[in-house]
Amino acid sequence: MIRQAMIFAAGEGRRMRPLTLDCPKPLLSVAGRPLLAWHLDRLVAAGVQRVVINLHYLADQLRQWVKQSAPVELEIVFSEEAQLLETGGGLLQALPLLDSAPFWLINGDIWLDSLPIAPQLEAEELGRLWLVPNPPHHPEGDFILSGTRQRATFSGCSLLKPELLSTAQLEAAFGHTPQGAFKLAPLLHKALEQGRLNTALYTQGWMDVGTPERLEALRAHLAEATQ
Repeated sequence: MIRQAMIFAAGEGRRMRPLTLDCPKPLLSVAGRPLLAWHLDRLVAAGVQRVVINLHYLADQLRQWVKQSAPVELEIVFSEEAQLLETGGGLLQALPLLDSAPFWLINGDIWLDSLPIAPQLEAEELGRLWLVPNPPHHPEGDFILSGTRQRATFSGCSLLKPELLSTAQLEAAFGHTPQGAFKLAPLLHKALEQGRLNTALYTQGWMDVGTPERLEALRAHLAEATQ
């Protein structure tokens, strides 16, 4: 069972403005609760005990919400970013807060009906990415679905080993060891190229809540589902 996770929550949510001018994106409400609350509930249900959340934009609001409202079953720690480090830099900075075991990594601005069932990763495998059929706003996809020639879109949910960000993997992906802000995608593509990362299809309810329009679409969908 996977006992640890990280949630990306540092971004400014510029595509979600004006809703994020005074509210961090993970605290936007869906079905009466912040997106972050739903993520934490999914992690508790999956047996996770420790969660790292990176912070930058409106960090005090996120910290206060966690203090007042996070599930008591979780130990939550923060990775503070003095400047935005993007996905790769943010994860690299947060790694000392995780142990050497695999961990869930979840984007704070997606909706998942539930976490996927965690696979048993092979010794040389660096992780697993869950993909979804390409949505209208991203028709070209991100990665090839393992065992097919089909391109699909990264769901924003993955199970990774810390070794993905080893010096050897960083140099293989970038030609050097990056400092500060950098994206995670080149590391994922390199590990896929090496045959050390796999992809699987996520078949439950999912949405990228990246714009006000998609947030409203999710709210409407969930309201209809509960009628």
